[in-house]
Amino acid sequence: MAVAEMTNSHDHLMIALHGLSEAQLNYKMTPDSWSIAECVEHIAISEDTFAGMLQGLLKTEADPANRDKVSVGDKDLIAMMVDRTNKVKTQKPFEPSGKYGSHEATLKAFKSARKKNIDFVNTSNADFRNRVQEFPFGTVDAFQVVLFMSAHSERHVRQIEEIKTSADFPKN
Repeated sequence: MAVAEMTNSHDHLMIALHGLSEAQLNYKMTPDSWSIAECVEHIAISEDTFAGMLQGLLKTEADPANRDKVSVGDKDLIAMMVDRTNKVKTQKPFEPSGKYGSHEATLKAFKSARKKNIDFVNTSNADFRNRVQEFPFGTVDAFQVVLFMSAHSERHVRQIEEIKTSADFPKN
Protein backbone atom coordinates (compact mmCIF):
# COMPACT_ATOMS: atom_id res chain seq x y z
CA MET A 1 0.00 0.00 0.00
CA ALA A 2 2.76 2.47 0.92
CA VAL A 3 4.68 1.84 -2.29
CA ALA A 4 1.49 2.26 -4.32
CA GLU A 5 0.76 5.57 -2.56
CA MET A 6 4.33 6.82 -3.13
CA THR A 7 4.26 5.76 -6.77
CA ASN A 8 0.87 7.37 -7.37
CA SER A 9 1.83 10.72 -5.82
CA HIS A 10 5.11 10.71 -7.79
CA ASP A 11 3.29 9.99 -11.04
CA HIS A 12 0.58 12.57 -10.30
CA LEU A 13 3.30 15.20 -9.80
CA MET A 14 4.96 14.30 -13.10
CA ILE A 15 1.61 14.60 -14.91
CA ALA A 16 0.87 17.97 -13.24
CA LEU A 17 4.28 19.34 -14.30
CA HIS A 18 4.33 17.97 -17.84
CA GLY A 19 4.93 20.61 -20.50
CA LEU A 20 4.92 23.65 -18.20
CA SER A 21 6.88 26.69 -19.34
CA GLU A 22 9.17 28.81 -17.16
CA ALA A 23 6.41 31.43 -16.93
CA GLN A 24 3.94 28.81 -15.78
CA LEU A 25 6.38 27.28 -13.27
CA ASN A 26 7.09 30.70 -11.74
CA TYR A 27 3.57 32.15 -11.79
CA LYS A 28 2.16 33.14 -8.38
CA MET A 29 -1.55 33.61 -7.76
CA THR A 30 -0.70 36.30 -5.17
CA PRO A 31 2.59 37.92 -4.15
CA ASP A 32 2.60 35.85 -0.92
CA SER A 33 1.69 32.49 -2.48
CA TRP A 34 4.06 29.87 -3.82
CA SER A 35 4.69 29.23 -7.48
CA ILE A 36 4.56 25.74 -8.92
CA ALA A 37 8.37 25.63 -8.89
CA GLU A 38 8.34 26.57 -5.20
CA CYS A 39 5.78 23.84 -4.46
CA VAL A 40 8.08 21.32 -6.13
CA GLU A 41 11.04 22.56 -4.09
CA HIS A 42 9.00 22.23 -0.89
CA ILE A 43 8.07 18.66 -1.88
CA ALA A 44 11.74 17.81 -2.54
CA ILE A 45 12.93 19.31 0.75
CA SER A 46 10.17 17.50 2.63
CA GLU A 47 10.93 14.17 0.96
CA ASP A 48 14.48 14.22 2.32
CA THR A 49 13.37 15.40 5.75
CA PHE A 50 10.65 12.77 6.14
CA ALA A 51 13.04 10.06 4.90
CA GLY A 52 15.54 11.12 7.56
CA MET A 53 12.79 11.05 10.17
CA LEU A 54 11.83 7.55 9.05
CA GLN A 55 15.42 6.30 9.17
CA GLY A 56 15.86 7.73 12.67
CA LEU A 57 12.60 6.19 13.82
CA LEU A 58 13.59 2.78 12.49
CA LYS A 59 16.79 2.93 14.58
CA THR A 60 14.68 2.94 17.75
CA GLU A 61 13.63 -0.28 19.46
CA ALA A 62 10.41 -1.78 18.11
CA ASP A 63 7.87 -2.16 20.90
CA PRO A 64 4.48 -3.82 20.30
CA ALA A 65 3.04 -1.68 23.13
CA ASN A 66 3.50 1.32 20.82
CA ARG A 67 0.59 0.17 18.64
CA ASP A 68 -1.81 1.44 21.31
CA LYS A 69 -0.28 4.93 21.04
CA VAL A 70 -1.16 5.40 17.35
CA SER A 71 -4.00 7.90 17.26
CA VAL A 72 -4.96 8.01 13.58
CA GLY A 73 -5.79 5.35 10.99
CA ASP A 74 -3.93 5.00 7.69
CA LYS A 75 -6.80 6.15 5.48
CA ASP A 76 -7.68 9.00 7.89
CA LEU A 77 -4.07 10.20 7.82
CA ILE A 78 -4.03 10.28 4.02
CA ALA A 79 -7.43 12.02 3.86
CA MET A 80 -6.35 14.64 6.39
CA MET A 81 -3.11 15.35 4.55
CA VAL A 82 -4.55 15.74 1.07
CA ASP A 83 -7.45 17.92 2.24
CA ARG A 84 -6.59 21.42 1.03
CA THR A 85 -9.49 23.13 2.82
CA ASN A 86 -7.31 23.36 5.92
CA LYS A 87 -4.28 25.51 5.01
CA VAL A 88 -1.09 25.06 7.03
CA LYS A 89 1.91 27.39 7.13
CA THR A 90 5.11 25.39 6.85
CA GLN A 91 8.12 25.71 9.12
CA LYS A 92 11.17 27.69 7.97
CA PRO A 93 13.36 24.64 7.10
CA PHE A 94 10.69 23.46 4.65
CA GLU A 95 10.27 26.79 2.85
CA PRO A 96 11.50 27.09 -0.75
CA SER A 97 14.75 29.04 -0.96
CA GLY A 98 16.33 28.07 -4.28
CA LYS A 99 18.27 25.31 -2.51
CA TYR A 100 18.67 23.14 -5.62
CA GLY A 101 19.57 25.95 -8.04
CA SER A 102 16.99 25.25 -10.75
CA HIS A 103 13.61 23.62 -11.26
CA GLU A 104 15.26 20.80 -13.22
CA ALA A 105 17.74 20.10 -10.39
CA THR A 106 14.91 20.25 -7.84
CA LEU A 107 12.83 17.77 -9.80
CA LYS A 108 15.85 15.49 -10.23
CA ALA A 109 16.49 15.61 -6.45
CA PHE A 110 12.87 14.73 -5.72
CA LYS A 111 12.78 11.87 -8.22
CA SER A 112 16.02 10.44 -6.86
CA ALA A 113 14.85 10.68 -3.24
CA ARG A 114 11.45 9.18 -4.03
CA LYS A 115 13.07 6.26 -5.89
CA LYS A 116 15.40 5.65 -2.97
CA ASN A 117 12.47 5.77 -0.54
CA ILE A 118 10.37 3.38 -2.63
CA ASP A 119 13.32 1.00 -2.93
CA PHE A 120 13.85 1.15 0.83
CA VAL A 121 10.21 0.39 1.65
CA ASN A 122 10.19 -2.43 -0.94
CA THR A 123 13.28 -4.11 0.50
CA SER A 124 13.12 -3.34 4.22
CA ASN A 125 12.20 -6.00 6.71
CA ALA A 126 11.98 -3.45 9.53
CA ASP A 127 9.01 -3.45 11.88
CA PHE A 128 7.27 -0.27 10.73
CA ARG A 129 4.16 -0.72 12.84
CA ASN A 130 5.74 -0.90 16.31
CA ARG A 131 7.76 2.30 16.22
CA VAL A 132 5.94 5.59 16.74
CA GLN A 133 6.51 9.29 16.13
CA GLU A 134 4.68 12.28 17.57
CA PHE A 135 3.28 14.71 15.03
CA PRO A 136 1.38 17.91 15.84
CA PHE A 137 -1.92 16.16 15.01
CA GLY A 138 -1.20 12.91 16.91
CA THR A 139 0.95 9.79 17.11
CA VAL A 140 1.75 7.79 13.98
CA ASP A 141 3.79 4.66 13.34
CA ALA A 142 6.73 4.37 10.94
CA PHE A 143 4.49 2.94 8.21
CA GLN A 144 2.32 6.03 8.52
CA VAL A 145 5.40 8.26 8.22
CA VAL A 146 5.75 6.78 4.72
CA LEU A 147 2.07 7.42 4.03
CA PHE A 148 2.48 10.97 5.39
CA MET A 149 5.43 11.56 3.04
CA SER A 150 3.39 10.45 0.05
CA ALA A 151 0.19 12.26 1.08
CA HIS A 152 2.19 15.43 1.71
CA SER A 153 3.40 15.29 -1.91
CA GLU A 154 -0.15 14.69 -3.11
CA ARG A 155 -1.37 17.67 -1.07
CA HIS A 156 1.04 19.93 -2.95
CA VAL A 157 0.23 18.38 -6.32
CA ARG A 158 -3.33 19.47 -5.61
CA GLN A 159 -1.98 22.93 -4.80
CA ILE A 160 -0.20 22.92 -8.17
CA GLU A 161 -3.47 21.98 -9.87
CA GLU A 162 -5.20 24.89 -8.08
CA ILE A 163 -2.52 27.27 -9.37
CA LYS A 164 -3.03 25.99 -12.91
CA THR A 165 -6.76 26.78 -12.72
CA SER A 166 -6.15 30.43 -11.81
CA ALA A 167 -7.72 32.87 -14.25
CA ASP A 168 -4.36 34.63 -14.69
CA PHE A 169 -2.29 31.46 -15.13
CA PRO A 170 -0.08 31.95 -18.24
CA LYS A 171 -1.40 30.21 -21.32
CA ASN A 172 2.13 29.15 -22.26
